[in-house]
Parts: sequence; C-alpha cells; structure tokens
Amino acid sequence: MEKKTKKIYLLAAILFILSFFLPNASLANGDSYEVSSSVLNIRSEPSNDASLVGQFTKGDKVNAFDEQHGWVQTYYGGEPVWVAKHHLISTGDSSQEAAPAAEETVNEEPAAEPAVNSSGSVTVSADSIYVRSGPSTSDTIISYAYQGDSFDVNAASGDWIEISLGNGETGWIASWLTTDGSSNEEATENTAPTVEAAQTQSSSSGSLSGHTIVIDPGHGGKDPGAIGLNNIYEKDVVTSTADYVVQQLEEAGANVIVTRNGDYFVSLDERARISNSYNTDAFISLHYDSFSAVPVSGVTTYYNSDSDTALASSLNSTLSSTVSLPSRGTQQAGYKVLENTNAPSVLIELGYITNPHDLTVVQTGDYQSSVARAITNGLINHLN
Repeated sequence: MEKKTKKIYLLAAILFILSFFLPNASLANGDSYEVSSSVLNIRSEPSNDASLVGQFTKGDKVNAFDEQHGWVQTYYGGEPVWVAKHHLISTGDSSQEAAPAAEETVNEEPAAEPAVNSSGSVTVSADSIYVRSGPSTSDTIISYAYQGDSFDVNAASGDWIEISLGNGETGWIASWLTTDGSSNEEATENTAPTVEAAQTQSSSSGSLSGHTIVIDPGHGGKDPGAIGLNNIYEKDVVTSTADYVVQQLEEAGANVIVTRNGDYFVSLDERARISNSYNTDAFISLHYDSFSAVPVSGVTTYYNSDSDTALASSLNSTLSSTVSLPSRGTQQAGYKVLENTNAPSVLIELGYITNPHDLTVVQTGDYQSSVARAITNGLINHLN
C-alpha cells in the first residue's frame, strides 16, 4: 500500500512539472505571425495601461491562441501575454514555432537600425504611420511603418513623400511624421527630393495644418459604456477606433488632443475641461450605441446647439458616403459633454453593438479605418 501511495505522489509531481510546459503545446493550432516593428511591447493584459512584461523584436515569431479588440494573446516565458496585433504580419502558417522564451529576449537590446547615408532618405518619427498607395489620406493603406524605420525618397507631392519599400514596391507617407535621415548635406538637381522641402510645405499647407482637434473616446475604466452581444464593452471598441481616427488626423496635419489614451475613467466635466483648455477647432466624442428592443442599425451624429450644426452636417455627410453602415442622420441632444464644451462639438454613435450585423462590422479594422477617413475628410471640408 505504501509503494502504491508513493507511485501516486510521483505521478502527480511529474504532471505538475509538465503543466508548466503544456501551454506552449497548445500554440500548435494557433495563427502564426511575425513581428514587423523594431520593438514590440509585451503586456500582461490587452491594454496599453497593462504592466510591461518584456519585448519582442523585429522578425520574432508569435503564435496566437486568442484575440480581443486588436490585441493578440500568446505565450512568453510559459505565461499568457498580450501584444498589439497591428505590429504583426501574418505568416499564414499555424505550425510555426512559438515566440522566444523570456530568457532569450527580455534582457536583449534591440538591434540598431542600419544608418542611412544616402541623400534623400527619411526616418519615421511617429510611433507608427500608414503607408498609402497615393499622396493623400483618401488613398488605400498598403502597409505600415514604425518609429525608427528609414526609407529612400523617390519623389515628393505637397506634404507627402514617395518611398521605396523593401519588397521593391513604392508607397506614400506623410512628411510631417518623419525626419531627415540623410547625412549627406550636398544635393544636386538630379538627386531625389529631400524631406526638408516637403516638411516646410506641410507646416503651412497641410489639410488640417494649424487646427486643433480634440478626440474624446467615450467611457473607460470603471465605466464600460454599452455592453453588447458576447459581452463586448463599448469602451474597448471605442478605444481602437479612436486610435485610427487620431492617426489619420495627424497624417492630415492636425494637432490632436485625446481625452483618454487608455482604459481609465475620465469624468464628463474633465473631458470638457481638457477641450476648453486648448484653442480647439472641433470636439468629437466617439461612441457605440445599444438598443435591445429591436435590431436598430446605423450611425447617428448628435449636436447640442445651432453653433454645432455645420460641423455635424459635414461629418454626417462624409460618414454616410464612406462607412458601410447606414446613416441615421443628425439629431440634436443635450449631452452634458457637449453642453460644457466651448468649441463646436458632436457626439457620434458609430453603430449598435447590440445588433449582430453592426457588431461584426464595427469590430473590423476596415470599418474603423473608414470611420477615421470619414471624420478626417469631414473636418477638412468643414474647416477649409
């Protein structure tokens, strides 16, 4: 009997030890990605406010087994962690090896980007930017670039620079989100245009240059907002949408102020105070709606007073012509955050997360990008 008991304890101990390694085995059936940015932060939860666990570097392989609102869950050092999906490129192979273990990367310094010595080169200065098919925010997004990435310049058009991509193709990026990467100060009429010329133009002629826009992602922290199907929180979908909007506005030259940059609570009075502390040209509060009685669908633009109607009308026009959900038009409403804001202001409900169709659509990057494009173009039309 004593021998049998010892065997049971021994077997339990072996299973306990193996349990630390079993999570990595579950990755075999997940989607496989490669890190595309120079450095990718690894966090304990799917939020920019979550504690930093470590870092991946460009080229690292990541196997995903869950995804939430633009975040991918993987394993790091045997523990479940989260990384931002927009820094990943799908490899299309679910059998790729798991991401490097913590001891392989946590103390490792990222490899330095190669120095660019040729004239007519630029380095990305923003955290991340879109690479587009043409020189405007209405052109298709074909890739992404990240802080520290350097490119050769082929041409310039207004505030935009055409760059050479690593795959032999070309794309366009906003010049005001870059710095000159050239160490050669000499230039001839036959060399590619340098970034200084484009940056000088952007400081005075950007589509939204000189305008301050306040973006207000609704809810946050202890306030989840509407709770949709599958227990989806409004605050989470709003946060990812706001990221798209902020980036496209900055590409258009705007000075963008955000009332919250993560998952934390900000009172309505504080949101209005933030806006009123700047010389704000437009205040835009982003939300998603809910209505459980009937399957309501669509986008509604709310305004508070007559001084807001022109802004509301312009944004409603571009939203209705750009996004895939139907427009419910503009409506006057006494929202506190609009009443207390001095600048022209609107609150936009971008779809119903209690409607199965709307929920499926609004969680996609394509939809959120189209919202950002519509808001940017609506502001350009209104302010110019």
